[in-house]
Amino acid sequence: MLEELKQKVYEACMKIPAWKLAIFTWGNVSGIDRERGLVVIKPSGVEYDELKPELFPLVDLMTGKTVEGTLNPSSDTPTHLEIYRRFPAVGGVTHTHSTWATIYAQTGRGIRPYGTTHADHFGGEIPCTRDMTAEEIRGEYELETGRVICETFETRGIDPMHIPAVLVKSHGPFAWGKDPMDSVECAMTLEAVADMAFHTEVLSAAGQIPEMDGVLLHRHFDRKHGPNAYYGQKKQ
Repeated sequence: MLEELKQKVYEACMKIPAWKLAIFTWGNVSGIDRERGLVVIKPSGVEYDELKPELFPLVDLMTGKTVEGTLNPSSDTPTHLEIYRRFPAVGGVTHTHSTWATIYAQTGRGIRPYGTTHADHFGGEIPCTRDMTAEEIRGEYELETGRVICETFETRGIDPMHIPAVLVKSHGPFAWGKDPMDSVECAMTLEAVADMAFHTEVLSAAGQIPEMDGVLLHRHFDRKHGPNAYYGQKKQ
């Protein structure tokens, strides 16, 4: 089971350079075995073309300690772990520095829904977190990053599975899903809608454009993710 999870995380991780979501060794993907309370995550600072499934460390969900593997886990591991601890439906997490989503993160702005492409995947505005305090940054920075992400959803009453992505102010995007590949696909979708939103705002006089019709937004979201979803093929 854990070897299978490592393979899945590896395959999802390799989509980051393939889909140009980050350069160099930037970005990371993780996946969780909730029954065992263990997380597989990309090793820190290893080039993508050097990665192999067996190199991915195994980390304890609650303690954050590496329980298997000789390489250090990603420096963002505490952020991933906090998302898993606070959002129990999440099965995979992806962090990138993709260009358009990071532009929004650097300006401290969420990504508003302007059309059905956004609504097909996200049930509203993709939020941007608040500024982290000096104490949070100087302390357990990566853990505090995870806490600020979760705080954003909890204080705003956002369902993390209806809007499975966030922009960390002055940092970049995190996305998640039911499994590792789902999370990296969400990261790619996030980048696409960020690109579209930016150009929509540029063409509409510096953001002076209303959000899309709410009924249309929820219709598109619900046909894929609602209780009576009908998009795609029925599973046999």
